Amino acid sequence: MGPPRDEEQPSTGPPDRQTLRLLEGVLAEDPTVATTEFEPNGSEPTLLRASFETDRYPDTVGAARLDVRWFASGDFSMHYVETLADGDGWGCRWDRHPNPHDGRLHFHRPPTGDEVEALEMAAVHPLDVTATVLAAVEPRIEGHWSADGS
Repeated sequence: MGPPRDEEQPSTGPPDRQTLRLLEGVLAEDPTVATTEFEPNGSEPTLLRASFETDRYPDTVGAARLDVRWFASGDFSMHYVETLADGDGWGCRWDRHPNPHDGRLHFHRPPTGDEVEALEMAAVHPLDVTATVLAAVEPRIEGHWSADGS
């Protein structure tokens, strides 16, 4: 389950590279994050990928990451993805962009992200959105351990 491709969303303008770099610094300092990287590169990033520490997950989860796109328009996509040990994927996404399926600000529900619902956030500043997403991921991680019996 990769990040949404640009052609899947109406254009929201050019990437906001300054915001992507700001968020990279925030995520790199988060204790749950193992690594961060830009795609296609650090000079002209269009996507920020943060990979979570695998030791925070039971063996049933092979990898977990957060793919972040932020645009000069203030639109964004934050896509949380888990690759499960059995090869399946689990993901959800917080989006703000023009679209035909729901309000500009919306949430793609797990496990596939196919079900979409309107979303309300008190603030859509990049730091607030990132804090909201990380706070939503934490119960998912804790839930893995309780479901695993550990």
